[in-house]
Amino acid sequence: MSLLSVQDIGKAFRSYRSEWQRFARWFGIPMQPSEEHWVLRHVNFDVAAGEAIGIIGQNGAGKSTLLKVITGTLKPTEGAIHINGRIAAILELGMGFNPELTGRQNVIHAAGLMGFSMDEIQAAIPAIQAFAEIEEYFDEPVRIYSSGMQVRIAFAVATAWRPEILIVDEALSVGDSYFQHKSFNRIREFQDQGTTLLIVSHDRSSIQTLCDRAILLENGTVIKDGNPEEICDFYNAIIAEKKDRTVQVKRLDNGKTQTTSGTGEARVEEIVLYNSVGDAVEFVEVGDTVELRITAKVYQPIETLVLGYGIKDRLGQVMYGTNTWHTKQVIERPKAGERYQFTIRFTANLGVGSYSIQTALVDKDTHLTANYEWQDMAFVFNVVNIDKTHFVGCLWSEPVIKIEEMVA
Repeated sequence: MSLLSVQDIGKAFRSYRSEWQRFARWFGIPMQPSEEHWVLRHVNFDVAAGEAIGIIGQNGAGKSTLLKVITGTLKPTEGAIHINGRIAAILELGMGFNPELTGRQNVIHAAGLMGFSMDEIQAAIPAIQAFAEIEEYFDEPVRIYSSGMQVRIAFAVATAWRPEILIVDEALSVGDSYFQHKSFNRIREFQDQGTTLLIVSHDRSSIQTLCDRAILLENGTVIKDGNPEEICDFYNAIIAEKKDRTVQVKRLDNGKTQTTSGTGEARVEEIVLYNSVGDAVEFVEVGDTVELRITAKVYQPIETLVLGYGIKDRLGQVMYGTNTWHTKQVIERPKAGERYQFTIRFTANLGVGSYSIQTALVDKDTHLTANYEWQDMAFVFNVVNIDKTHFVGCLWSEPVIKIEEMVA
């Protein structure tokens, strides 16, 4: 049985010519709205116990509305939600808080609405106050709180008791870096204990670190559901897509998915990685100096050509990336038929594992103005440890450790 089942959900916001017509509609009297805007339509997915799912999409795609429907804050226009467990949700900043009440009073009110008794709430308040770390402001009115302080209180009370399902909207992005780390640590602890996570975020690394599945919403409907890296790559491609652009998805031999987009004025023809002795390789030693050679061809005259590249780990998180706009090596007015080889020399100070290269041929510092070609999973290589001290992590940084006996 699914812990959460979203079945053919639709949500429309309607306007009526008068409040009497709206009132009549509540009692089942058919009334034609003067205006009708569907924010969600035919949304279907199931969530199993212990799953971590990220919901991504452009602004206005319906992400926050979907979460409000799932939590019961909004009633769906059509479809049904089936939930088998307790939900804790952190949605809009300060949602449900009374600005005239203190943080403590708002905690009592919010926890009461969550279904906890006064004894349970009073027992949990010291831990909530300690986690929020807002000191004396806990007994001050919320109206004098900063946005970050409101997030601290909202997260602390929502996670004071481990829920079966934890739903987090973009609110955490408002908090400071310290509290974000603290919050994500608690989320991971809950995941280890079996909590199901549903998170909306524009932060790709958060989705790929926390989630084992991602759902992409576009214009209120689910257009893709699957591996977080694949979904994030596809999302990145459609952000840059205009009416004359195409997004192509290809399944590679290693089971990964390669996403390519762009207008095609310039394209990458070849990518080769060479080790320190000049051999073309797919396996690189930790700390070896390597050269990445990328050959690009121009198919139509363009004003400027910029190469961007990134090195991503197996989860799709970018380890390093830059482009020739930032290095001040822009190619001016390249002609059709011209080829360019970009040689990128760097030291593979990377942890053991599989990595991929993403490439972008653009006109300036970003692919959002002119995206000639964007290619994820353009080249895959592996880093192995041959002669370095054993270590874990994604960065090789050999330390010098000195030990001295202290004389009393």
